Amino acid sequence: MSENRPSPSRIAVVVEAPQHSGLWGALDYLCEQPLAPGTLVRVPLGRRVVTGVVWQAGADSAAGEVAEQDLKAVIEVFDGLPPLPDAWRQLVKFASAYYQRSLGEMALMVLPPELRQLDALQWGRRLKRLNKAVTDAPSVPDEAALPVLTEQQAQALGQLASAGAQAGDKPFLLWGSTGSGKTEVYLRQAQRALDEGRQVLMMVPEINLTPQLEARVAERFAGRRIVSLHSGLTPAQRLRNWLMAHYGHADLILGTRLSVFTPLPRLGLIVVDEEHDPSYKQQDGARYSARDLAVYRARLEKVPVILGSATPSLESWYNALPEAEGGAGRYVRLAMPARVGDGDMPRVRVLDLSRAPKPMRGQEPPPVARELLAAITQRIEQGEQSLVLLNRRGYAPVLHCSDCGWKSGCPHCSAWRVFHKVDRTLRCHHCGFTERVPRACPDCGNTDIHPVGRGTERLEEQLAEALPGARIGRIDADVTKHKGALEERLADVHAGEVDVLVGTQMVAKGHDFRRITLVAAVNPDSALFASDFRAAERQFALLLQAAGRAGRDADVAGHSEMWVQTYHPTHPLYQALSRYDYADFAAQQLKEREMAGLPPYASLAMLRAEAKTQEAAVAFLNAAIEAVAHLAEALGGITLYPPVPTPVQRVANVERAQLMIESPLRPALQRFLSQSQAVWLELAQKNRRSGLIRWAVDVDPLSI
Repeated sequence: MSENRPSPSRIAVVVEAPQHSGLWGALDYLCEQPLAPGTLVRVPLGRRVVTGVVWQAGADSAAGEVAEQDLKAVIEVFDGLPPLPDAWRQLVKFASAYYQRSLGEMALMVLPPELRQLDALQWGRRLKRLNKAVTDAPSVPDEAALPVLTEQQAQALGQLASAGAQAGDKPFLLWGSTGSGKTEVYLRQAQRALDEGRQVLMMVPEINLTPQLEARVAERFAGRRIVSLHSGLTPAQRLRNWLMAHYGHADLILGTRLSVFTPLPRLGLIVVDEEHDPSYKQQDGARYSARDLAVYRARLEKVPVILGSATPSLESWYNALPEAEGGAGRYVRLAMPARVGDGDMPRVRVLDLSRAPKPMRGQEPPPVARELLAAITQRIEQGEQSLVLLNRRGYAPVLHCSDCGWKSGCPHCSAWRVFHKVDRTLRCHHCGFTERVPRACPDCGNTDIHPVGRGTERLEEQLAEALPGARIGRIDADVTKHKGALEERLADVHAGEVDVLVGTQMVAKGHDFRRITLVAAVNPDSALFASDFRAAERQFALLLQAAGRAGRDADVAGHSEMWVQTYHPTHPLYQALSRYDYADFAAQQLKEREMAGLPPYASLAMLRAEAKTQEAAVAFLNAAIEAVAHLAEALGGITLYPPVPTPVQRVANVERAQLMIESPLRPALQRFLSQSQAVWLELAQKNRRSGLIRWAVDVDPLSI
């Protein structure tokens, strides 16, 4: 008599599939054993075998109508890997729906790339290595002496402690001036969570800020398991650190935006440092905001979340304003306006360039005015350091022929190629196309082609000429692209081996330079009249963050200065900066946003299209408007604006266009987008032959 074998069970599995496939949900497979939701499996998809996540037992997709005999079977199961928790799946499901991406794309994208490529045999080997790495428990050293808290730090921690019972209900916005000791508040609150046996997720916007925070956290929590998650790691390191977090072995997780999706079985606290930073928004693929998802995750898992910034995003500021003051009252604001040691913020000096002597005809104005040069010279004589900020890398933004007017445009993009003198190249910062600098004008043969404008490379050279004997250093993306280069250059600054540091926004935030007493912004006006409604907000944040690099040591804070060279000294942005009055600046900006119906008083989405020609991109967008106009009318309040080219219209020979969708109510916009997706997908498939390459929806766009 044959033994009765249990019949295979039907399970729903999400797999990564391209957007144009139209596969938005899960697919049904058969499995010999019951599998818990969140289990990783290998399944057949077409002719390939891919990694998937069991989403639920039983049928979930439209394929649920398919007969069992027509379903394919699960090939392998990742034994020994705990299922991804229910909270993780809820977070992924929310992100997928809100940002209008398929469930499979979102779920698989947030897993380590190496994990997605392993088969069950390779996974078994990795698991053995991981188990070997965690057999020895770290020794817990004696507790180090903690710094004495300032009154405002103690007050902020008191409010965080008293709100513990309602964890996750209301996010905390820690609004503290640069140098006020926000990091100490993070560390003390992290200690509370660790003492309760919980895990802590601390997020930073950029990789170059991770090592600095890592060193401070490692020093404070010696003996605790601390892992980092960012794109600077090798695939093997990233997988190991992710597994340490998922198994619960890691106590503290430091990461950039993708770390918001890290499964953590003992999560007790989320910290989002520099919450205003645009780096928290993914700019391609699934365009999610890690800051907003951190707030959602904290509410989902009932843990506190701290959003920290000296210049909060206007959305967060609005959410933290009481309703009586015209805000939403959704966040709790913790204010820390004073610096540790009660040091003063640098005095802001706004230098009116319109009154400076005009250069001779055909000559460029000097990079820094005479008064500023004298101030920098004085700092050098006193053995102090200066920081000169110019948010444009390269030697010059463009090369120009004075005879025929030729400029160094990129043949593949509607942008200029930047002149890099150090290797004599013209480089497009959009598509990467690079060529040697021509000996003569390609159009007319004139040998007198010259740089126009300046980047950090040229500014460094000009300052070296103007300050003979001074040690000039530079930190930007060009000189820090090799591993360890950033740490090496920062060490030189900290050791006092640099008198004047030239840098982009990379050096304007997060760094604790103790010897810098003067910061100068040499060309900040370009953001004042930009078409992007967030340009002023970003510029104010950058300048205030840069000012915060000066006078961080209380002994020198009294004579520290922030110089701003401008042709518009009376502009409200500079007036608010000179008083360090973020609240006034935010009030002005919110008033303008409310009048214009812009976020946070409205919700936006962009429908973007890329095609072989601009006409094809615009034609698709026009057809997209026409196809969903009835939905917009039925829901009410949805405004569809005509399509326009993007600010950089062509990149790598691909033409780009976009249209804006606006609604005063976020739920109405979400309903409209979810109902429009199927219509746009069908339309895109019809438009493939007309030159459309790809299309995407960007919810809560950072730039328009």
